[in-house]
This record gives sequence, structure tokens and C-alpha cells, in this order.
Amino acid sequence: MDSMDIHEILKYLPHRYPILLIDRVLSYEVGKDIVALKNVSINEPFFSGHFPHYPVMPGVLIVEALAQAAAVLTLKTENTANREDTVYYFVGIDGVRFKKPVTAGDQLILKVAIERQIKGLWKYSARAEVDGQLVTEATLMCTAKNV
Repeated sequence: MDSMDIHEILKYLPHRYPILLIDRVLSYEVGKDIVALKNVSINEPFFSGHFPHYPVMPGVLIVEALAQAAAVLTLKTENTANREDTVYYFVGIDGVRFKKPVTAGDQLILKVAIERQIKGLWKYSARAEVDGQLVTEATLMCTAKNV
């Protein structure tokens, strides 16, 4: 099980502030799974409007963080870094469930496992946790497209 710091993550993801949603990869096993984290700070730009009186991380951004973890796992599995001529897109998100709000000060643990890969289509099981409790789960499907 290897880990990655932010400098290595930036080699694999094209995302940058404010949409880069992974701070560290705690562990990964090529071709199998990844565990990453996002420190949810009160300084996140979305908190000023969602919601000022009770800062809650938007669910769509939790799903995006899971997708970014999946992208890092995919690129590590393919043994390729981020390329400017290729973008990984969602092609499906199934069974999304939000179990508990994620708020400022939480540490979001992102767990993604490859279910299968067929003809350039990747399918993952994904879950996000805070303090060991499930907050979000989904099945994600992504593919690479040349741009």
C-alpha cells in the first residue's frame, strides 16, 4: 500500500483550486482501490453560500471528490500521469445516497474500489466517511476522452 502527497496528486489530476478536492492519498493498490482524504475547512469557497448559518459541503462536491480519487486510481492503474489531451468524464452515477451532512472541520475519507473495466469504461464502488461513519455512497462510471 502506497500513499501520495499533494505534489504527486497534482501530477495525476488536472484540477486546481478551488475544485481540487483531494488533499492526500492515504493508501492505494494499483488495479484495486484507493483511500484519500479531503480536509473540509471553513475557508472553502462554497461555504459562504451553502449555508452561511450552517456550513454544509454540497453533496455534488462529495461525489466529485470521490470521482477525483477514482481518477487517481485509474491513472495509477494505467501507469500514466495527467495528459492535456485527455479528460476523464463521468458517464454514470448510480445509487447515490447522502446519509449525513459534511460540515466545516470534518475530515472526509474517500474510499473507491474498481468494480470492473471494459473497453475504456471504468466502474467503481465509492463511499465517503467522516469519523468512521458513512456519509455518502455511490456507484461511479467514467471514461477517458481525447480533447
